[in-house]
Amino acid sequence: MIRVQGDRVTDASTTQAVANIGVVGLAVMGSNLARNLASREGNKVAILNRSRSKTDELLAAHPEAEFVGTFSYEEFAASLAKPRTAIIMVKAGGPTDAVIDELVKVFEPGDIIVDGGNAYFPDTIRREKAVRETGINFVGAGISGGEEGALTGPSIMPGGSDESWITLGPILKSIAAVAEGEPCVTHVGHDGAGHFVKMVHNGIEYADMQLIAEAYDLIRRGTGKTPAEIAEVFAEWNKGELESYLIEITAEVLRQVDAETGKPLVDVILDQAGAKGTGAWTVQTALSLGVPVSGIAEATFARSLSSHPEQRAAARSFPGPDEEFTVADADAFIEDVRQALFASKIIAYSQGFDEIRAGAAEYNWTIDNGAVSRIWRGGCIIRAQFLNRIADAYAEQPELPLLASAPYFADALARGQAAWRRVVIAATQAGIPSPAFSSSLAYYDGIRAERLPAALVQGQRDFFGAHTYKRIDKEGTFHTQWSGDRTEIEAEDTH
Repeated sequence: MIRVQGDRVTDASTTQAVANIGVVGLAVMGSNLARNLASREGNKVAILNRSRSKTDELLAAHPEAEFVGTFSYEEFAASLAKPRTAIIMVKAGGPTDAVIDELVKVFEPGDIIVDGGNAYFPDTIRREKAVRETGINFVGAGISGGEEGALTGPSIMPGGSDESWITLGPILKSIAAVAEGEPCVTHVGHDGAGHFVKMVHNGIEYADMQLIAEAYDLIRRGTGKTPAEIAEVFAEWNKGELESYLIEITAEVLRQVDAETGKPLVDVILDQAGAKGTGAWTVQTALSLGVPVSGIAEATFARSLSSHPEQRAAARSFPGPDEEFTVADADAFIEDVRQALFASKIIAYSQGFDEIRAGAAEYNWTIDNGAVSRIWRGGCIIRAQFLNRIADAYAEQPELPLLASAPYFADALARGQAAWRRVVIAATQAGIPSPAFSSSLAYYDGIRAERLPAALVQGQRDFFGAHTYKRIDKEGTFHTQWSGDRTEIEAEDTH
Protein backbone atom coordinates (compact mmCIF):
# COMPACT_ATOMS: atom_id res chain seq x y z
CA MET A 1 0.00 0.00 0.00
CA ILE A 2 1.47 3.37 -1.07
CA ARG A 3 0.57 6.47 0.92
CA VAL A 4 1.65 10.09 0.72
CA GLN A 5 2.68 11.45 4.15
CA GLY A 6 3.41 15.16 3.86
CA ASP A 7 6.18 15.33 1.28
CA ARG A 8 7.23 11.71 1.90
CA VAL A 9 5.96 8.76 -0.08
CA THR A 10 5.72 5.63 2.05
CA ASP A 11 5.15 2.12 0.81
CA ALA A 12 4.17 -0.23 3.60
CA SER A 13 4.35 -3.22 1.26
CA THR A 14 8.10 -2.77 0.81
CA THR A 15 8.95 -1.88 4.41
CA GLN A 16 11.19 -4.50 5.99
CA ALA A 17 10.19 -6.00 9.34
CA VAL A 18 13.42 -5.17 11.15
CA ALA A 19 12.23 -3.76 14.50
CA ASN A 20 11.42 -5.94 17.51
CA ILE A 21 9.61 -3.14 19.37
CA GLY A 22 7.78 0.04 18.41
CA VAL A 23 6.75 3.21 20.24
CA VAL A 24 3.71 5.29 19.31
CA GLY A 25 3.64 8.78 20.82
CA LEU A 26 6.85 10.79 20.93
CA ALA A 27 6.32 13.45 23.56
CA VAL A 28 9.02 13.54 26.24
CA MET A 29 8.07 10.27 27.96
CA GLY A 30 7.63 8.41 24.68
CA SER A 31 10.80 9.71 23.08
CA ASN A 32 12.84 8.99 26.20
CA LEU A 33 11.45 5.47 26.40
CA ALA A 34 12.24 4.93 22.71
CA ARG A 35 15.80 6.12 23.29
CA ASN A 36 16.14 3.81 26.29
CA LEU A 37 14.93 0.86 24.22
CA ALA A 38 17.26 1.69 21.35
CA SER A 39 20.27 1.89 23.68
CA ARG A 40 19.88 -1.72 24.82
CA GLU A 41 21.55 -4.55 22.97
CA GLY A 42 19.20 -6.58 20.82
CA ASN A 43 16.54 -3.90 20.39
CA LYS A 44 15.62 -2.22 17.12
CA VAL A 45 12.97 0.43 17.62
CA ALA A 46 10.30 1.66 15.21
CA ILE A 47 8.74 5.03 16.03
CA LEU A 48 5.50 6.72 15.03
CA ASN A 49 3.80 9.95 16.06
CA ARG A 50 0.52 11.57 15.08
CA SER A 51 2.36 14.66 13.86
CA ARG A 52 5.30 13.99 11.56
CA SER A 53 7.44 16.76 13.05
CA LYS A 54 8.02 14.89 16.32
CA THR A 55 9.26 11.85 14.43
CA ASP A 56 11.55 13.93 12.23
CA GLU A 57 12.94 15.75 15.27
CA LEU A 58 13.74 12.54 17.13
CA LEU A 59 15.36 10.97 14.07
CA ALA A 60 17.51 14.06 13.53
CA ALA A 61 18.46 14.51 17.20
CA HIS A 62 19.47 10.90 17.82
CA PRO A 63 20.98 9.23 14.76
CA GLU A 64 22.92 6.93 17.09
CA ALA A 65 19.64 5.26 18.06
CA GLU A 66 19.14 4.07 14.47
CA PHE A 67 15.38 4.35 14.83
CA VAL A 68 13.10 3.02 12.13
CA GLY A 69 11.07 6.12 11.37
CA THR A 70 7.55 5.43 10.15
CA PHE A 71 4.78 7.78 9.14
CA SER A 72 1.66 5.65 8.94
CA TYR A 73 0.20 2.82 10.98
CA GLU A 74 0.57 0.50 7.99
CA GLU A 75 4.25 1.33 7.65
CA PHE A 76 4.72 1.04 11.41
CA ALA A 77 3.16 -2.45 11.47
CA ALA A 78 5.18 -3.55 8.45
CA SER A 79 8.42 -2.50 10.16
CA LEU A 80 7.82 -4.79 13.15
CA ALA A 81 8.89 -8.42 13.30
CA LYS A 82 6.18 -10.85 14.48
CA PRO A 83 4.77 -11.04 17.01
CA ARG A 84 4.54 -7.30 16.57
CA THR A 85 4.96 -5.39 19.82
CA ALA A 86 4.06 -1.71 20.23
CA ILE A 87 4.11 0.53 23.29
CA ILE A 88 1.61 3.40 23.30
CA MET A 89 2.80 6.55 25.09
CA VAL A 90 -0.02 9.03 24.49
CA LYS A 91 -2.46 10.94 26.68
CA ALA A 92 -4.82 8.74 28.69
CA GLY A 93 -8.45 8.50 27.67
CA GLY A 94 -9.70 9.19 24.15
CA PRO A 95 -6.24 9.51 22.52
CA THR A 96 -5.28 6.07 23.85
CA ASP A 97 -8.49 4.52 22.52
CA ALA A 98 -7.87 6.16 19.13
CA VAL A 99 -4.37 4.70 18.83
CA ILE A 100 -5.56 1.25 19.92
CA ASP A 101 -8.25 1.34 17.23
CA GLU A 102 -5.67 2.17 14.57
CA LEU A 103 -3.23 -0.52 15.69
CA VAL A 104 -5.94 -3.19 15.80
CA LYS A 105 -6.59 -2.49 12.11
CA VAL A 106 -2.99 -3.28 11.11
CA PHE A 107 -1.97 -5.87 13.71
CA GLU A 108 -2.73 -9.60 13.66
CA PRO A 109 -3.64 -12.25 16.23
CA GLY A 110 -0.71 -12.87 18.55
CA ASP A 111 0.62 -9.32 18.27
CA ILE A 112 0.95 -7.18 21.40
CA ILE A 113 -0.28 -3.66 22.17
CA VAL A 114 1.08 -2.12 25.37
CA ASP A 115 -0.43 0.97 26.98
CA GLY A 116 2.40 2.56 28.96
CA GLY A 117 0.41 5.60 30.08
CA ASN A 118 -1.30 6.36 33.39
CA ALA A 119 -4.60 4.72 32.50
CA TYR A 120 -7.38 4.12 35.01
CA PHE A 121 -7.36 0.36 35.53
CA PRO A 122 -11.09 -0.20 34.74
CA ASP A 123 -10.36 1.31 31.31
CA THR A 124 -7.51 -1.17 30.93
CA ILE A 125 -9.82 -4.07 31.86
CA ARG A 126 -12.31 -2.86 29.25
CA ARG A 127 -9.65 -2.41 26.56
CA GLU A 128 -8.02 -5.76 27.24
CA LYS A 129 -11.36 -7.54 26.90
CA ALA A 130 -12.20 -5.78 23.63
CA VAL A 131 -8.78 -6.28 22.06
CA ARG A 132 -8.58 -9.92 23.19
CA GLU A 133 -11.61 -10.67 21.00
CA THR A 134 -9.48 -9.86 17.94
CA GLY A 135 -6.77 -12.32 19.02
CA ILE A 136 -4.36 -9.48 19.76
CA ASN A 137 -2.81 -9.21 23.22
CA PHE A 138 -3.36 -5.99 25.17
CA VAL A 139 -1.12 -5.09 28.11
CA GLY A 140 -1.60 -2.24 30.54
CA ALA A 141 1.83 -1.40 31.94
CA GLY A 142 2.45 1.07 34.74
CA ILE A 143 5.74 2.90 34.16
CA SER A 144 7.17 4.91 37.04
CA GLY A 145 10.20 7.16 37.22
CA GLY A 146 9.16 10.20 35.22
CA GLU A 147 11.11 11.51 32.26
CA GLU A 148 14.49 10.54 33.71
CA GLY A 149 13.32 7.03 34.54
CA ALA A 150 11.92 6.52 31.05
CA LEU A 151 15.35 7.35 29.65
CA THR A 152 17.67 5.64 32.12
CA GLY A 153 15.58 2.86 33.66
CA PRO A 154 12.04 2.95 35.09
CA SER A 155 10.15 0.62 37.37
CA ILE A 156 7.65 -1.22 35.17
CA MET A 157 4.41 -2.92 36.24
CA PRO A 158 2.90 -4.83 33.28
CA GLY A 159 -0.36 -6.73 33.35
CA GLY A 160 -1.73 -8.67 30.39
CA SER A 161 -1.67 -12.31 29.38
CA ASP A 162 0.97 -14.92 30.12
CA GLU A 163 1.49 -15.25 26.38
CA SER A 164 2.35 -11.57 25.96
CA TRP A 165 4.86 -11.72 28.84
CA ILE A 166 6.91 -14.33 26.98
CA THR A 167 7.72 -11.78 24.26
CA LEU A 168 7.46 -8.61 26.30
CA GLY A 169 9.35 -9.75 29.40
CA PRO A 170 12.89 -9.76 27.91
CA ILE A 171 12.30 -6.38 26.24
CA LEU A 172 11.07 -4.70 29.43
CA LYS A 173 13.81 -6.31 31.51
CA SER A 174 16.36 -4.80 29.13
CA ILE A 175 15.23 -1.23 29.89
CA ALA A 176 14.09 -1.41 33.52
CA ALA A 177 16.00 0.01 36.43
CA VAL A 178 18.17 -2.49 38.29
CA ALA A 179 18.14 -2.81 42.09
CA GLU A 180 20.56 -5.17 43.80
CA GLY A 181 21.12 -7.02 40.53
CA GLU A 182 17.42 -7.50 39.74
CA PRO A 183 15.50 -5.69 36.97
CA CYS A 184 12.65 -3.62 38.41
CA VAL A 185 9.91 -5.27 36.38
CA THR A 186 7.64 -8.24 36.97
CA HIS A 187 4.47 -9.63 35.41
CA VAL A 188 2.06 -8.20 37.97
CA GLY A 189 -1.07 -10.06 36.90
CA HIS A 190 -3.67 -10.23 34.16
CA ASP A 191 -5.71 -7.53 32.35
CA GLY A 192 -5.78 -4.36 34.52
CA ALA A 193 -3.48 -5.55 37.33
CA GLY A 194 -0.47 -3.55 36.12
CA HIS A 195 -2.27 -0.24 36.00
CA PHE A 196 -4.00 -1.03 39.31
CA VAL A 197 -0.64 -1.51 41.05
CA LYS A 198 0.73 1.64 39.41
CA MET A 199 -2.32 3.55 40.67
CA VAL A 200 -1.66 2.40 44.25
CA HIS A 201 2.03 3.24 43.81
CA ASN A 202 0.99 6.80 42.96
CA GLY A 203 -1.36 6.92 45.94
CA ILE A 204 1.49 5.94 48.27
CA GLU A 205 3.57 8.61 46.54
CA TYR A 206 0.92 11.22 47.43
CA ALA A 207 1.08 10.19 51.09
CA ASP A 208 4.87 10.09 51.19
CA MET A 209 5.16 13.57 49.70
CA GLN A 210 2.55 15.06 52.03
CA LEU A 211 4.22 13.53 55.08
CA ILE A 212 7.57 14.99 54.05
CA ALA A 213 5.95 18.39 53.49
CA GLU A 214 4.33 18.28 56.94
CA ALA A 215 7.68 17.36 58.52
CA TYR A 216 9.32 20.33 56.79
CA ASP A 217 6.53 22.69 57.88
CA LEU A 218 6.69 21.59 61.52
CA ILE A 219 10.46 21.92 61.69
CA ARG A 220 10.45 25.33 60.04
CA ARG A 221 7.68 26.77 62.18
CA GLY A 222 8.85 25.15 65.39
CA THR A 223 12.59 25.80 65.19
CA GLY A 224 12.84 28.79 62.86
CA LYS A 225 15.42 27.01 60.71
CA THR A 226 15.82 28.22 57.13
CA PRO A 227 15.01 26.00 54.15
CA ALA A 228 18.76 25.55 53.54
CA GLU A 229 19.26 24.45 57.13
CA ILE A 230 16.32 22.05 56.92
CA ALA A 231 17.85 20.69 53.70
CA GLU A 232 20.80 19.52 55.78
CA VAL A 233 18.40 17.80 58.19
CA PHE A 234 16.83 15.89 55.32
CA ALA A 235 20.23 15.05 53.86
CA GLU A 236 21.20 13.55 57.21
CA TRP A 237 17.92 11.62 57.41
CA ASN A 238 18.69 10.22 53.98
CA LYS A 239 21.63 8.32 55.46
CA GLY A 240 19.41 6.23 57.73
CA GLU A 241 16.13 4.32 57.71
CA LEU A 242 14.36 7.14 55.80
CA GLU A 243 16.77 6.85 52.85
CA SER A 244 14.72 7.37 49.70
CA TYR A 245 14.50 9.27 46.44
CA LEU A 246 11.86 11.64 47.81
CA ILE A 247 13.93 12.54 50.89
CA GLU A 248 16.94 13.08 48.62
CA ILE A 249 15.18 15.44 46.23
CA THR A 250 13.50 17.28 49.12
CA ALA A 251 16.94 18.34 50.31
CA GLU A 252 17.77 19.51 46.79
CA VAL A 253 14.56 21.55 46.49
CA LEU A 254 15.11 23.18 49.88
CA ARG A 255 18.68 24.16 48.95
CA GLN A 256 17.61 25.85 45.73
CA VAL A 257 17.78 29.66 45.67
CA ASP A 258 15.60 31.66 43.28
CA ALA A 259 17.89 33.52 40.88
CA GLU A 260 15.50 36.44 40.44
CA THR A 261 14.73 37.27 44.08
CA GLY A 262 17.55 35.62 45.99
CA LYS A 263 14.98 33.93 48.22
CA PRO A 264 14.69 30.19 48.82
CA LEU A 265 12.84 28.77 45.82
CA VAL A 266 10.33 27.06 48.11
CA ASP A 267 9.27 30.52 49.36
CA VAL A 268 8.41 31.84 45.89
CA ILE A 269 6.54 28.76 44.64
CA LEU A 270 2.76 29.21 44.88
CA ASP A 271 1.42 26.93 47.63
CA GLN A 272 -1.20 25.22 45.49
CA ALA A 273 -0.35 21.59 44.73
CA GLY A 274 -1.44 20.03 41.47
CA ALA A 275 -2.70 16.49 40.90
CA LYS A 276 -3.18 14.25 37.87
CA GLY A 277 -5.98 12.13 39.36
CA THR A 278 -4.21 8.93 40.40
CA GLY A 279 -4.43 9.82 44.10
CA ALA A 280 -8.17 10.30 43.80
CA TRP A 281 -8.49 7.00 41.90
CA THR A 282 -6.60 5.23 44.68
CA VAL A 283 -8.95 6.63 47.33
CA GLN A 284 -12.12 6.03 45.29
CA THR A 285 -11.10 2.45 44.60
CA ALA A 286 -10.20 1.86 48.25
CA LEU A 287 -13.64 3.10 49.28
CA SER A 288 -15.31 0.67 46.88
CA LEU A 289 -13.13 -2.16 48.22
CA GLY A 290 -13.77 -1.22 51.85
CA VAL A 291 -10.08 -0.62 52.55
CA PRO A 292 -9.07 2.32 54.78
CA VAL A 293 -6.26 4.31 53.13
CA SER A 294 -6.59 7.34 55.39
CA GLY A 295 -3.02 8.60 54.90
CA ILE A 296 -3.39 8.57 51.13
CA ALA A 297 -6.85 10.13 51.37
CA GLU A 298 -5.69 12.99 53.59
CA ALA A 299 -2.72 13.65 51.31
CA THR A 300 -5.08 13.85 48.35
CA PHE A 301 -7.47 16.14 50.21
CA ALA A 302 -4.55 18.33 51.33
CA ARG A 303 -3.75 19.02 47.69
CA SER A 304 -7.40 19.83 47.05
CA LEU A 305 -7.52 22.22 50.02
CA SER A 306 -4.35 23.98 48.86
CA SER A 307 -5.91 24.57 45.45
CA HIS A 308 -8.88 26.59 46.73
CA PRO A 309 -7.37 30.04 47.39
CA GLU A 310 -10.78 31.72 47.54
CA GLN A 311 -11.84 29.51 50.46
CA ARG A 312 -8.52 29.94 52.21
CA ALA A 313 -8.85 33.72 51.85
CA ALA A 314 -12.36 33.60 53.31
CA ALA A 315 -11.06 31.67 56.34
CA ARG A 316 -7.96 33.81 56.89
CA SER A 317 -9.57 35.61 59.83
CA PHE A 318 -10.46 32.42 61.72
CA PRO A 319 -8.76 32.50 65.14
CA GLY A 320 -5.89 30.17 65.97
CA PRO A 321 -3.81 29.45 69.08
CA ASP A 322 -3.04 32.40 71.33
CA GLU A 323 0.62 31.57 71.78
CA GLU A 324 3.31 31.50 69.09
CA PHE A 325 4.71 28.04 68.38
CA THR A 326 8.30 27.47 69.45
CA VAL A 327 10.11 24.41 70.75
CA ALA A 328 12.51 24.44 73.70
CA ASP A 329 14.85 21.78 72.32
CA ALA A 330 15.16 21.97 68.53
CA ASP A 331 17.25 18.82 68.18
CA ALA A 332 14.84 16.74 70.27
CA PHE A 333 11.86 18.06 68.31
CA ILE A 334 13.51 17.29 64.97
CA GLU A 335 14.20 13.74 66.14
CA ASP A 336 10.54 13.39 67.15
CA VAL A 337 9.48 14.57 63.70
CA ARG A 338 11.84 12.05 62.08
CA GLN A 339 10.32 9.20 64.07
CA ALA A 340 6.79 10.42 63.35
CA LEU A 341 7.62 10.60 59.65
CA PHE A 342 8.95 7.04 59.59
CA ALA A 343 5.97 5.68 61.53
CA SER A 344 3.49 7.48 59.27
CA LYS A 345 5.36 6.24 56.20
CA ILE A 346 4.99 2.66 57.43
CA ILE A 347 1.24 3.20 57.73
CA ALA A 348 1.02 4.66 54.20
CA TYR A 349 2.76 1.66 52.66
CA SER A 350 0.81 -0.78 54.80
CA GLN A 351 -2.46 0.78 53.65
CA GLY A 352 -1.31 0.72 50.03
CA PHE A 353 -0.44 -2.98 50.16
CA ASP A 354 -3.80 -3.63 51.87
CA GLU A 355 -5.47 -2.12 48.83
CA ILE A 356 -3.39 -4.23 46.45
CA ARG A 357 -4.34 -7.36 48.39
CA ALA A 358 -8.04 -6.42 48.34
CA GLY A 359 -7.94 -5.51 44.65
CA ALA A 360 -6.34 -8.83 43.77
CA ALA A 361 -9.12 -10.67 45.61
CA GLU A 362 -11.85 -8.57 43.98
CA TYR A 363 -10.57 -8.92 40.40
CA ASN A 364 -9.13 -12.45 40.62
CA TRP A 365 -5.54 -11.38 40.14
CA THR A 366 -2.58 -13.25 41.54
CA ILE A 367 -0.30 -10.43 42.71
CA ASP A 368 2.92 -11.14 44.55
CA ASN A 369 3.27 -8.26 47.02
CA GLY A 370 6.87 -9.18 47.69
CA ALA A 371 7.68 -8.96 43.98
CA VAL A 372 5.91 -5.60 43.78
CA SER A 373 7.99 -4.23 46.64
CA ARG A 374 11.18 -5.45 44.95
CA ILE A 375 10.46 -3.74 41.63
CA TRP A 376 9.76 -0.49 43.51
CA ARG A 377 13.32 -0.47 44.89
CA GLY A 378 14.69 1.25 41.79
CA GLY A 379 13.51 3.52 39.00
CA CYS A 380 10.26 4.67 40.60
CA ILE A 381 9.42 7.79 42.58
CA ILE A 382 8.84 5.96 45.88
CA ARG A 383 12.06 3.97 45.70
CA ALA A 384 13.46 3.64 49.18
CA GLN A 385 15.77 1.52 51.25
CA PHE A 386 12.97 0.25 53.43
CA LEU A 387 11.30 -1.52 50.49
CA ASN A 388 13.85 -4.26 51.19
CA ARG A 389 12.21 -4.64 54.58
CA ILE A 390 8.80 -4.98 52.90
CA ALA A 391 10.18 -7.63 50.54
CA ASP A 392 11.62 -9.49 53.53
CA ALA A 393 8.28 -9.35 55.34
CA TYR A 394 6.39 -10.89 52.41
CA ALA A 395 9.14 -13.47 51.87
CA GLU A 396 8.71 -14.54 55.49
CA GLN A 397 4.90 -14.53 55.29
CA PRO A 398 3.47 -14.27 51.74
CA GLU A 399 -0.12 -14.04 53.03
CA LEU A 400 0.72 -11.38 55.62
CA PRO A 401 -2.67 -9.82 56.49
CA LEU A 402 -1.25 -6.47 57.63
CA LEU A 403 2.17 -5.21 56.56
CA ALA A 404 2.47 -3.01 59.66
CA SER A 405 2.24 -6.13 61.84
CA ALA A 406 5.45 -7.65 60.44
CA PRO A 407 8.07 -7.71 63.23
CA TYR A 408 10.38 -5.03 61.79
CA PHE A 409 7.54 -2.57 61.22
CA ALA A 410 5.68 -3.39 64.45
CA ASP A 411 8.90 -2.75 66.38
CA ALA A 412 9.49 0.53 64.55
CA LEU A 413 5.95 1.70 65.29
CA ALA A 414 6.35 0.77 68.96
CA ARG A 415 9.63 2.70 69.18
CA GLY A 416 8.24 5.74 67.41
CA GLN A 417 4.72 6.04 68.73
CA ALA A 418 5.57 8.25 71.72
CA ALA A 419 7.41 10.74 69.48
CA TRP A 420 4.59 10.48 66.94
CA ARG A 421 2.05 11.47 69.59
CA ARG A 422 4.19 14.39 70.78
CA VAL A 423 4.43 15.71 67.22
CA VAL A 424 0.68 15.45 66.58
CA ILE A 425 -0.05 17.12 69.94
CA ALA A 426 2.42 19.91 69.17
CA ALA A 427 0.95 20.44 65.70
CA THR A 428 -2.58 20.58 67.10
CA GLN A 429 -1.68 23.00 69.86
CA ALA A 430 0.23 25.20 67.41
CA GLY A 431 -2.57 25.20 64.83
CA ILE A 432 -0.31 23.67 62.17
CA PRO A 433 -2.22 21.38 59.80
CA SER A 434 -0.78 17.88 59.82
CA PRO A 435 -3.55 15.76 58.29
CA ALA A 436 -1.33 12.91 57.11
CA PHE A 437 0.54 12.61 60.43
CA SER A 438 -2.72 12.83 62.40
CA SER A 439 -4.75 10.42 60.30
CA SER A 440 -1.91 7.89 60.23
CA LEU A 441 -1.72 7.95 64.02
CA ALA A 442 -5.50 7.62 64.27
CA TYR A 443 -5.36 4.59 61.97
CA TYR A 444 -2.61 3.07 64.14
CA ASP A 445 -4.73 3.53 67.23
CA GLY A 446 -7.81 2.23 65.45
CA ILE A 447 -6.19 -0.91 64.09
CA ARG A 448 -4.67 -1.79 67.49
CA ALA A 449 -7.84 -1.09 69.50
CA GLU A 450 -9.46 -4.03 71.26
CA ARG A 451 -12.88 -2.46 70.83
CA LEU A 452 -14.07 0.39 68.61
CA PRO A 453 -17.13 2.68 68.85
CA ALA A 454 -18.44 0.99 65.71
CA ALA A 455 -20.79 -0.84 68.07
CA LEU A 456 -22.64 2.44 68.64
CA VAL A 457 -22.68 3.14 64.90
CA GLN A 458 -24.34 -0.24 64.31
CA GLY A 459 -26.88 0.56 67.02
CA GLN A 460 -27.66 3.88 65.32
CA ARG A 461 -27.96 2.20 61.92
CA ASP A 462 -30.34 -0.35 63.34
CA PHE A 463 -32.44 2.38 65.02
CA PHE A 464 -33.06 4.50 61.92
CA GLY A 465 -32.78 1.93 59.15
CA ALA A 466 -33.27 -1.55 60.65
CA HIS A 467 -29.81 -2.45 59.35
CA THR A 468 -29.39 -5.13 62.07
CA TYR A 469 -26.36 -5.98 64.18
CA LYS A 470 -24.44 -8.95 65.50
CA ARG A 471 -23.70 -9.69 69.15
CA ILE A 472 -20.46 -10.58 70.90
CA ASP A 473 -22.05 -13.29 73.04
CA LYS A 474 -23.97 -15.47 70.55
CA GLU A 475 -24.25 -16.32 66.87
CA GLY A 476 -26.81 -14.77 64.56
CA THR A 477 -28.06 -11.39 63.35
CA PHE A 478 -30.41 -9.23 65.38
CA HIS A 479 -32.69 -6.19 65.28
CA THR A 480 -34.22 -4.21 68.12
CA GLN A 481 -37.80 -3.11 67.48
CA TRP A 482 -37.07 0.52 68.29
CA SER A 483 -40.46 1.89 67.24
CA GLY A 484 -42.32 -0.86 69.11
CA ASP A 485 -41.69 -2.48 72.45
CA ARG A 486 -37.89 -2.48 71.91
CA THR A 487 -37.57 -6.20 72.21
CA GLU A 488 -34.78 -7.87 70.27
CA ILE A 489 -35.57 -10.31 67.45
CA GLU A 490 -33.47 -12.40 65.13
CA ALA A 491 -33.34 -10.91 61.65
CA GLU A 492 -31.85 -11.31 58.21
CA ASP A 493 -28.36 -9.83 57.93
CA THR A 494 -28.52 -6.44 56.15
CA HIS A 495 -25.03 -5.21 57.01
